[in-house]
Amino acid sequence: MPTFTADQIHAIAHRILVAVGTSAENAEVVASELRDANLAGHDSHGVIRLPQYCEFVADGFVKPDAGFEVVVDRPAFAVVDGQFHFGQVTATKALDIAREKARAMGTGTVFVRNCNHVGRLGSYAEKAARDGFAAQMCVNAPGPGRVVPFGSKQGKMGTNPISMAAPWNGDAMLLDMTSSATAEGKVRVAHQAGKPIPEGWILDADGNPSTNPGDLYGPPLGSILPLGGTMAHKGYGLSVMIDVFGGMLSGSGVCRKDLPRGANGVWMYLVDVEQVLPKDEYDQWMKTYVDDMKSSERLPGVDEILLPGEIERRRRAERLANGVEVADGTWTLLGELAAKLGTNLDNL
Repeated sequence: MPTFTADQIHAIAHRILVAVGTSAENAEVVASELRDANLAGHDSHGVIRLPQYCEFVADGFVKPDAGFEVVVDRPAFAVVDGQFHFGQVTATKALDIAREKARAMGTGTVFVRNCNHVGRLGSYAEKAARDGFAAQMCVNAPGPGRVVPFGSKQGKMGTNPISMAAPWNGDAMLLDMTSSATAEGKVRVAHQAGKPIPEGWILDADGNPSTNPGDLYGPPLGSILPLGGTMAHKGYGLSVMIDVFGGMLSGSGVCRKDLPRGANGVWMYLVDVEQVLPKDEYDQWMKTYVDDMKSSERLPGVDEILLPGEIERRRRAERLANGVEVADGTWTLLGELAAKLGTNLDNL
């Protein structure tokens, strides 16, 4: 597999996004988010998404010249309309509003409607935590989904991720997870790399468990299971409530037939930590907690107790030093896409 530096990953994304009609400024935002997802080890939300995004542009679902409207503006909350711009552009602007309101009022809530795929949801919660906020965010899929309701074999729901982050030692403690057994992009990564996936992730079109990622994409289409294995009713229940907060309350909707897979409704909630608790006190509680968790007696074969976000932080450092591997299948698709758009990926 070819290996690229962080700057090269950014250049790949930026060239393709500009070629498909995105302004250089907005391409910078999207390319940075894709690069950072690859660096964090979330390849499912990295440059592998570019063919899908360009397809959405061609089909008119992503509108690179769309605006951004604040529909409701109150001191502590807002509702915004992304007008189907790139989701990363919309989410970045929404986060700026949430920060501003949380600084002014102690807490800030933003609901986002008519938004495309925001990329790695944890990126926005992580940024907020680094700025001194405790953050909770979730994203629903208002259009067709591939995740089955508990007990069904028909995909209807989105992977509906949720992310929570808090300041920790100058960085962030970060939970970033889907309410489904896996993110769809992880299946896509395995499919393009020609590798099987673990049991318990997907069902084929007949409702049978499968480790072949191609069974998700068909034809006919397979589906993704809710998070939880034999306790998947818990992942399903979480996903339902994310549809309420991210979809219904935002006005983005649920069960819509007029949207493609990849549209998002978003809920962002920020708390300015220092307005709730003195920073020294908060930091001491965090240190006490982390030290206590890491001092736990470990099971055989376990070298260390990790906190949420530590794996991504270490992977980012490793990939910054050693580069990002891109699957051969993904690299081929990106080269073909660039050629089709009249650009190239030479001299990165």
